[in-house]
Amino acid sequence: MIRKNFIMTNESADRTGIVAALTECLARHDGFITELSQFGTPSSERFYSRIAFNMGEGDVSVFKREMKAVSADFDLKTKIIPAKRKTKTLIMVSKFDHCLADLIYRVGKKRLNCEVVGIVSNHETARPLAVTAGLAYHHIPITTETKPQAEQVLRNIIEASGAELIILARYMQVLSDSICRDYSGRIINIHHSFLPSFKGAKPYHRAYERGVKLIGATAHYVTADLDEGPIIEQGIQRVDHTKTPAKLIDIGRDVESQTLAEAVRLHTEHRAFLNGAKTVILP
Repeated sequence: MIRKNFIMTNESADRTGIVAALTECLARHDGFITELSQFGTPSSERFYSRIAFNMGEGDVSVFKREMKAVSADFDLKTKIIPAKRKTKTLIMVSKFDHCLADLIYRVGKKRLNCEVVGIVSNHETARPLAVTAGLAYHHIPITTETKPQAEQVLRNIIEASGAELIILARYMQVLSDSICRDYSGRIINIHHSFLPSFKGAKPYHRAYERGVKLIGATAHYVTADLDEGPIIEQGIQRVDHTKTPAKLIDIGRDVESQTLAEAVRLHTEHRAFLNGAKTVILP
């Protein structure tokens, strides 16, 4: 019998019996569980679960129908996704291309469950990377006067490409509130952890002047509150007084690339759940 692998995610108000109902439904349809993670948040009383399982091809449609009844009984927000299904991803970048290059490499090596459907930039700097990788490159110049029109072009690209995830891989333009709202939970940004302590220009230089001992990066979902969206992943690197601003920048870029890639992995493996201003990350 051919068996297929799936991931099922669930979210709801927390209550007794949810896990039992889910596992019993799977068992009735010969669903073999390979991973099960769940968490009930004490502060918000929300329930989150991620179940990886395999099931005979003939049982899938019947299982999905029965799961609709289980979801209705417990008021669950349920998703059942084929495990091999890649997330269609649009990457946005400005002049700094280290995160973009790292993502392209990881996707090419099948270390991220993504299908890159295009690259968007307000500069031409990263075009050679896109050409080498065989990816569509969309140059959208932006000025204060043309920003509304530029965002409409961006919306058109998102819809035409079917992008499910948008990665701001050091994209240095602030997205409008309407873009943040309309694609909530689908945009991931990376920035250095110096924010908000070292806002503005040359954060690594200012950190050097203060003699910091740790530098890092934060990957988060984008909201209208600049750099304050729910955190997905953070990375740090210890440094000392011998590190010049140039060396701090080099170290920081490595941390940014690694942190962003991990956040993308968590999202595309359906392990990251929004919980108000925070996230729940299930192993």
